[in-house]
Amino acid sequence: MRIFKNTNFDFIGNRKLAYAISGTLILIGLISLVFRGLEYGIDFKGGTEIALGFEKPVDIGTIRAEINKIGLGKVEVKTFGGETGILVRTDLQEIPKEIYPKVLSKIEETIKKLHPNIKYEIIDKKSNSVTFKFDDPKLAAQISDELFKEGFQSSKFGEGDAHVKEVVVRVGIADWIKENLKNLYKDNSFKVLKEEHVGPKIGKELKVDAIIAIILALLVILIYLGFRFKFIFAVGAVVALFHDVLITLGLFSLLYGVTDFLNLAVNINVVAAFLTLVGYSINDTVVVFDRVRENFKIHKTAPLKENINKAINQTLPRTIITSLTTWFVTLILLLFGGEVLRGFAFTLFIGVMVGTYSSIFVASALVYEYAKKGNKKITF
Repeated sequence: MRIFKNTNFDFIGNRKLAYAISGTLILIGLISLVFRGLEYGIDFKGGTEIALGFEKPVDIGTIRAEINKIGLGKVEVKTFGGETGILVRTDLQEIPKEIYPKVLSKIEETIKKLHPNIKYEIIDKKSNSVTFKFDDPKLAAQISDELFKEGFQSSKFGEGDAHVKEVVVRVGIADWIKENLKNLYKDNSFKVLKEEHVGPKIGKELKVDAIIAIILALLVILIYLGFRFKFIFAVGAVVALFHDVLITLGLFSLLYGVTDFLNLAVNINVVAAFLTLVGYSINDTVVVFDRVRENFKIHKTAPLKENINKAINQTLPRTIITSLTTWFVTLILLLFGGEVLRGFAFTLFIGVMVGTYSSIFVASALVYEYAKKGNKKITF
């Protein structure tokens, strides 16, 4: 069974309605981008991102209030993959100097609780670790294991060396969060699922590289289509791609904060999705342009509007079936792919719809406008 068989829709005749819809969506998106901006992931703005996994569902409001009390500055807390997951983002790379003594005090309290009369000395303090020295190597190994069981990231200074008396305890943001939450959730154990750190310099470089990658992709597409078709076809296709990217980016800005599910930050995965979207959308547009060129060669005397409408109608079944297949896959990814893939899936979920629309209503319509207003005759 073939859907949309022998259709005869006047797509070019309805182009002004399409212009109004596209213009409205782009304008709303641009206003949101200017006044609300985009939420960038740790890949671009730098900082620390920590994911915690609990055994039972937790109240995100309670955790948010607790984490906001522990001195980590501006912290974003949201759900991660479901009711049992929490994602914590902070601009900090390491424990603040004013918090460091509190973390050290917690470690020492734990050591003294386990061994009240033990003697030790602190031989090294770094921004992300502290090193203790004990009198006996066996005792050092025992304390290292006990601290680890208490939730600290501890290890002997030289693992495998029976004579080592030093124990290194990591002092990180994740450790401080765990220490403050473990008493609150004694009956609901949790663990750190991931902890990522990106410096602000690296984040800035990644942002610039991502922009360059998208611009280069559009430039190469412009050159390629200019050689394959006519230059105006290339311009129409690239304008349609800008249209797709702007609408999808605008939705990222508009929907952020509406629900936890749609609190999507722009990260490397999202940039990869935009590049995928550019390739997907241009493929649809090229299929239509190919049919336009074929129709021009077969029906040389037919009006431009008729040729373009006929080409879009002839390729419509292929366009709709391909887009629906891809759209359903991205919908499944969006709903069940988890937090890590959600931004990627959302970009393609929206982008496939917008890209299909632009291939039908935007790219070819711009070619028609150029020929009509400039009184140009297009030949192949």
